[in-house]
Amino acid sequence: MISSEHFDSKWLTSVELFETTGISRATLNNYIKMGIIPKPIVRKPDDPASRAKKIGYFSPVVVDSILAVQRMKKEGISMENIVDILTGKNVSAQSGKIKNDQHEIKESVLPNQYREYVAPADNPDVFNRYDSGIKMQEGLLLNLSISDIKCPAFLINNNFEIVWINTEAEKNVFNLDIKLIKDSSERNIFKLFSRTGLLSKDRGINDIVYYLMRFVKDKIPINSICKLYNNILENEVIFLEKVYERIKSFSEDSTNSTYLKLDHINGKQLTSYHAFHMVFREGFLILLERKDDTFCGFDDMIANNTRTTHELNKDSSPPSLISFSVLVADLNDSSRICAELPPEEYFELINDIWKCMYQVFKKYYGIYGNHTGVGMVCYFLKEDNSNYVLNSIYCALELKEKIKQINMEWKTRKGWANDLYLNIGINEGREYFLNTPSPNKEFTALGDTVNFASLLSDMSSSGVIWTTKNLMNKIDMEQRKTLRFGIRRMDQDLEMFGESLFVRVMDMLPSDNPECSKYIDIATISITEIISASSY
Repeated sequence: MISSEHFDSKWLTSVELFETTGISRATLNNYIKMGIIPKPIVRKPDDPASRAKKIGYFSPVVVDSILAVQRMKKEGISMENIVDILTGKNVSAQSGKIKNDQHEIKESVLPNQYREYVAPADNPDVFNRYDSGIKMQEGLLLNLSISDIKCPAFLINNNFEIVWINTEAEKNVFNLDIKLIKDSSERNIFKLFSRTGLLSKDRGINDIVYYLMRFVKDKIPINSICKLYNNILENEVIFLEKVYERIKSFSEDSTNSTYLKLDHINGKQLTSYHAFHMVFREGFLILLERKDDTFCGFDDMIANNTRTTHELNKDSSPPSLISFSVLVADLNDSSRICAELPPEEYFELINDIWKCMYQVFKKYYGIYGNHTGVGMVCYFLKEDNSNYVLNSIYCALELKEKIKQINMEWKTRKGWANDLYLNIGINEGREYFLNTPSPNKEFTALGDTVNFASLLSDMSSSGVIWTTKNLMNKIDMEQRKTLRFGIRRMDQDLEMFGESLFVRVMDMLPSDNPECSKYIDIATISITEIISASSY
């Protein structure tokens, strides 16, 4: 930890640095990345009234370096050569060379006033003038976490629903207790804007609406705005389409920060914010820093994307009501296979299967969940991917093919007659989800949707994929035509396959079957077997 005795009043915050030198935050971040100036020292702010938990401070020599960059740029020296000059690297210039070891500097390349910025030959890695500042940073990492963010911040998923938000954003931006909204679709940020009148043409276009529509433009075509959230009004569609046409998507403009003036939902006056965003597979993390505050460490959070994602996943959010598809897969006749193999080979086989399943789950945007037995449960969330139902089916079919490959490998290796199968059950529903704290992103769904999928998996044999009529009804007619599904029946000694048919579970099991009672909860559910898909 850096003690306060290492600092004096001459050290500058980034805001003070901007005012002194006239550079932007983006330029400052670039100079740090280029090595022109060192990273700031992070500590508690001097001003007890500051809302920031930590602030980055820069040595006053940083001002000299920035001014040197500005002077050299005016004299026509390229940025590449400026970086090499200030970091002490050997460079080749159009009219001569800068050699660190001999201090040979051509006047046409480096005027006399810049000689002091070249690193000495006996210490080429640092500047003499930065030495004390850099030594203070040795071993110091900007390990800021999500809990350190004291400015408004929130995470939006790919359905534009708020899935994480801090108290500052609830209070200062939305003036709503968003964490208490259980239904994820009601946390759609544009639906929240609609509730508060920000999508009214009479009110004018708020900067934050413009800003968030840039994410929309990256994700959906303009003709899909009418599906942006449930019960969207026609005048709101027209309003958002006009915004859509005026803006550039973030893919067209790669900057991860901008300035916004927000007309607060709670009716306060306009406030200037510096908005940052990070892109995850799960969505977008947005931070809104007030002009008079300093959040230092955003670049470090970008560099530690995995850590930041994990912290967001660990955040103790209440259960959320989410639409999802769930796949439960168990190894067919695992007890017999376990009995036949030595323990080390059995666990090797299970590990092969788990690795295979994990890769396929990942491909189809599945999320691993808690499950007992020799198998896995995987959730496909509607909020993460609009094709969640089809993805669960495609995932099941690919798992079936992958297990065939593992089956052949182990048959060749062991010379046995066993066949490896994954018995799979898939179901769709809308239940409360709980994010389980763990090293990986794990979910537990509260309700019957998963239980029914588990019973279908248990009822399956020889790798059959069972799913419910309810799930199939979530797929539109054209997409359903790409799937082959139906019911197998025995007619005397011949197996018949009825295309695009369903059957009740109770009609598949003989009444004298002792296992009938096990499936009483799904007895009246109509199910079908998934055979193949034309493409996935």
